[in-house]
Amino acid sequence: MTRTHRLHGRIVVSTLALALTASACGSGPGSQDSSDDPIVIGVSLPLTGDFSEPGKGVERGYKAWAKIVNDEGGLLGRKVELKILDDQSNADRVVSDYEQLIGRDEVDLVFGPFSTRLVVPSARVAEEYGMLFVEPAGAAPEVFEQGFENLFYAAPAVADDHYNHLAEYILAMPESERPRTVAYAAMDDPFAQGTAYGLKEKLEKGGIRTVVDEVYPPNTTDFGNIAAKIADSGADMVVGGTQYQDGVNLIVALQQLDYQPKMAAFSTAPTEPEFAKAIGNKTEGILAPTGYTQKADHPSNKEFVEKYTEQFGKAPEEDEANAYTTGQVVAAAVEAAKCASQDPDCQGKLVEWLRGNTVQTVVGPLKWDGKGRPQSAHMIQQWVDGEIQIVLPEAQQEADPVYPKPKW
Repeated sequence: MTRTHRLHGRIVVSTLALALTASACGSGPGSQDSSDDPIVIGVSLPLTGDFSEPGKGVERGYKAWAKIVNDEGGLLGRKVELKILDDQSNADRVVSDYEQLIGRDEVDLVFGPFSTRLVVPSARVAEEYGMLFVEPAGAAPEVFEQGFENLFYAAPAVADDHYNHLAEYILAMPESERPRTVAYAAMDDPFAQGTAYGLKEKLEKGGIRTVVDEVYPPNTTDFGNIAAKIADSGADMVVGGTQYQDGVNLIVALQQLDYQPKMAAFSTAPTEPEFAKAIGNKTEGILAPTGYTQKADHPSNKEFVEKYTEQFGKAPEEDEANAYTTGQVVAAAVEAAKCASQDPDCQGKLVEWLRGNTVQTVVGPLKWDGKGRPQSAHMIQQWVDGEIQIVLPEAQQEADPVYPKPKW
């Protein structure tokens, strides 16, 4: 189906809907949809395939948000209902999912999927339909280079800036003490590479030399060769641009070779609850960027942690928090614009409001530039005394940074 046909169909649907009922964006008495009609929100998530572990976390975050909102009376006096499809971690599938959700199922709103690989194609669908697209996990530079006008990333910082605090910390060390060489291994994934290479660029500018730079396919399971290159290099520091299972497999391979870096940093994997057990509980000193901590005193975070834990039997992690934040951002726009529908006027109001306002969320206050990039920074966590804790920046520190890294 061409874009023209999609838009034509949408206009016809909108015209018929307006002929039958007043628009949800109307301002007069009785202009709202019946409170008996839920606000249906369409989502496609990688519940199976390469990104299923974080994908399921995002699903839990969305479900926690929906439950809390509904327990408190819904949005605009209406219950919210999630319609979630499994894209199987496949970019073609995610496109067809959002085509179905918007074009056939006629959901009122959409939330984004997990992973830059899935965000870019799905955001393109939402843009063609003129739909607001708030997403929790597309942080790579290419997301914001597509010219999307309706996209907003619901986290503190884009991928290239995840390690800013760590770069500043390393470059502030005396030259005789800081790492002099770094080995990089990154999944062939825009987000994973963005985190690793954002740090690489900053460290190289500071005179720290790259001795290994390996990129591997997303489906890689055998990290023996890459681990051997890193170990043979004797790099003072290793940086993994990782998701989850690849990060675990790479660390285990490095452990088996008895490679002992002075500093080790990996994206995503160390923040997952299953991580410690997966690498044999040899976590001490491992670093990771994060946009969220359960201990944050941001408005609404205490409620989120308590009610999420009650619902799922464990506390939320970063993926769940970013998904919950997505809900908070969309909800703030809906309440301000007083509408939730595919009507072009409504969607335009939602986008316009987010362009000019700050939203208070569980990851802190968020505001965006013209490309949908959040204007904040990630914290740096480190495994200290068997627990992952905030070590940077100093203002949010839960423990002092450990350097050099203890042996694993």
